[in-house]
Amino acid sequence: MTAETSQTLDRGLRVLKLLADTDHGLTVTELSNKLGVNRTVVYRLLATLEQHALVRRDLGGRARVGLGVLRLGRQVHPLVREAAMPALRSLAEDIGATAHLTLVDGAEALAVAVVEPTWTDYHVAYRAGFRHPLDRGAAGKAILAARQSRQNKQGKQGKQGGLDEPGYTLTHGELEAGASGAAAALVGVTGIEGSVGVVMLADSVPERVGPRVVDAAREVADALR
Repeated sequence: MTAETSQTLDRGLRVLKLLADTDHGLTVTELSNKLGVNRTVVYRLLATLEQHALVRRDLGGRARVGLGVLRLGRQVHPLVREAAMPALRSLAEDIGATAHLTLVDGAEALAVAVVEPTWTDYHVAYRAGFRHPLDRGAAGKAILAARQSRQNKQGKQGKQGGLDEPGYTLTHGELEAGASGAAAALVGVTGIEGSVGVVMLADSVPERVGPRVVDAAREVADALR
């Protein structure tokens, strides 16, 4: 901590981060141990965060992230969209196909940014706000593959191993008849789970598209860090 920072605010933000990283909530004792402060300090932090609906406590006393964070998060999609647009424009123009950034929204994949190429005679109409199940379409399947990869790496506990896939996912006709898709997951972006991809009217995806999508996903991830 420096003279210009607030210790109390820092602790409150650390509480939110700890709660965001767990699905089952944390007790006051658990938070006290993780923060290295006494229980009285934790009670005060939780009470303040509860006043702003950023934290809620269940009947068992476990603290969880509150619905107030949704209000803070309303501007996340516009910020993510703005950061991703340069890479998506470049991808769409280079490939001549509709490029998109897709994020996880519950059990669905949600397209939050879409760029169509300017020079093609025809392309797939794919709109921001389009939703589909995570297990259908290249965008969702790329996200699921990245999840599986993380689980595999955690399971190996440091042993050598990793993805068998080439870093991108290809599909055909799963969301729209006659359309093929390619997508690569965003990697190394804290708090965001998503993918970058293209969709085109073709029976198969040209060989160079997959690696190009991986590069675009890396560019977007870098812009979001």
